[in-house]
Amino acid sequence: MRGSGRRGPQDNLYQAQASAWRILLEFLPFIWPENRPDLRLRVVLAILALIAAKVVTVATPLAYKAAVDWLTAHSGSASGAPGELSALALASVPVMIILAYGLGRVMMVGFNQLRDIAFVSVGQNAVRTLAKRTFDHIHALSLRFHLERRTGGLSRVIERGTKAVELVIRMGALNSIPTLVEITLISVLLTYTLGSSFMIVVLLTVISYVIFTLKASEWRIRIRRDLNEADNDAYSKAVDSLLNYETVKYFNNEALESRRFDQAMAKYERAAIKTYVSLGMLNSGQAVIFTTGLTVCMLLAAQGVVSGNLTVGDFVMVNALLIQLYQPLNFMGTVYREIRQALLDLETMFLLLKEKPEIEDAPDAKPLKISKGVIKFENVSFAYDPARPILKDVSFEVPAGKMVAIVGPSGAGKSTISRLLFRFYDVTGGCICIDGQDIRKVTQASLRRAIGMVPQDTVLFNDTLRYNILYGRPDATQEEVERAAEMAQLADFIKTLPDGYDTLVGERGLKLSGGEKQRVAIARTILKEPPILMLDEATSALDSYTEKEIQTALQRVAENRTTLVIAHRLSTIIHADNIIVLEAGRIKESGTHTQLLKQNGLYAGLWNRQREADEARERLAHALQEAEG
Repeated sequence: MRGSGRRGPQDNLYQAQASAWRILLEFLPFIWPENRPDLRLRVVLAILALIAAKVVTVATPLAYKAAVDWLTAHSGSASGAPGELSALALASVPVMIILAYGLGRVMMVGFNQLRDIAFVSVGQNAVRTLAKRTFDHIHALSLRFHLERRTGGLSRVIERGTKAVELVIRMGALNSIPTLVEITLISVLLTYTLGSSFMIVVLLTVISYVIFTLKASEWRIRIRRDLNEADNDAYSKAVDSLLNYETVKYFNNEALESRRFDQAMAKYERAAIKTYVSLGMLNSGQAVIFTTGLTVCMLLAAQGVVSGNLTVGDFVMVNALLIQLYQPLNFMGTVYREIRQALLDLETMFLLLKEKPEIEDAPDAKPLKISKGVIKFENVSFAYDPARPILKDVSFEVPAGKMVAIVGPSGAGKSTISRLLFRFYDVTGGCICIDGQDIRKVTQASLRRAIGMVPQDTVLFNDTLRYNILYGRPDATQEEVERAAEMAQLADFIKTLPDGYDTLVGERGLKLSGGEKQRVAIARTILKEPPILMLDEATSALDSYTEKEIQTALQRVAENRTTLVIAHRLSTIIHADNIIVLEAGRIKESGTHTQLLKQNGLYAGLWNRQREADEARERLAHALQEAEG
């Protein structure tokens, strides 16, 4: 009969150890990288230096023992002539033994430093490689993943994972392995010089110490996991609130944000207290175990001296060896805790690396070849959630060099069309073709290289205006940047700035107005010079005067380019070659502006409502001017 399936602490410990070994095996290629013989040579050199350092470390107390035995044996003759030491006695002092002891201490430090210096390049290369791989992978993940993950929490995972790489290398390769080598050498030395009883006591002490440390640390890992979750939650709330600074101010909700953050920090506080209390208990238990083992060894050595089987030098050597072992062994407890935490962070990062992109290039994907730039939606259906379809059997064509606009009520599926064209998502039915090529069968890089995008919500990098414009084509010249800014009606604004193109735009471009940000987006799209242009509410943040100027610029940019416009303001697309009206995910109407008005359908209703709203705004503005006059 099978058990209830309830897992005990031993099962959890076993699973944790198995998980740790699995993560270490995944991590090993970063320490022994392919195509880097120079780094592999450094690993070998570090191992040799490690072994040499530990051999010297264990051998040094032998010189100490020899000096003590000699001095003990000759102490009687020296005391027989108080206040006098003959030249012969001075000459017979074991100078070479003492010098060997001092040399051993120096060599121990020297070999340890050589080990660290040899390994530092290996460690930093591993940090860099894994960090870059994670960074690249996150960019390769699909839009759905990023929409469902908190940016603050994700950045925290990357930050802790990168630190964990360095910590595993420093704590594991440079401390844990040397300690294991030292324990082995000490056991062999004690067995050879003093007998197996000392070795048995040392091994029992080490085993008890390790078992206690493992079990206690696993208990602490669970507490630390709660601490990490609380830390992620607090950090995410802080980042989310700061990114939405203006919204917080608009609704006067500083107190609400403060309470949310404080509640998250309260959880962190409780978890942190448990962490430090458990650390104190762990350290106390480790001290009791090691001190017990040390005391037993000293009693055995003292008994051996009294019985004449051991010398005073042996007694001193045992004490020196064990005290010398105490520091790395005590540090090994800390090392294990830190490595387990680092492995937990690495596991989170490796799980992130195993996250599969929703959208991937087909195995036989080829670069998109643009001959004319004809876009064709053929019976396209799509749903973010199968229970709620967004697009239903949508078919239309954007002829080469023509402008087609998509309009409709909010939620009709307009912006979804732009995401499908960029292949942020794949259609659930039908296909999208460019010049007869199914976009699912071409590389994503070539597809996105061929399309220029001016989004509704423009987000800029926290860098200069020049950098943000150059983002459209990083190898463009300054003259090309200035020409793009001129076409986007941005050049005059830049001339008024003291730092010109070197002006910093702030986090997400917050130092610029909505219209200025949108013109930067237009400028970098102009600089990209794509054969296909996508405008998603490109002038929604502009005033009427600037909108007309931008429309003129966009019309020049759109000349001889296939252009798809997602529009909310119908006045911006009256010159489109074709207007498609969406309603509830289906094409309701299509035609030119004039044709659609004559149909007196959905488009005509939208047009009339917007015109009435514009007229009302103009009357209000006129009334306000008269009141001020």
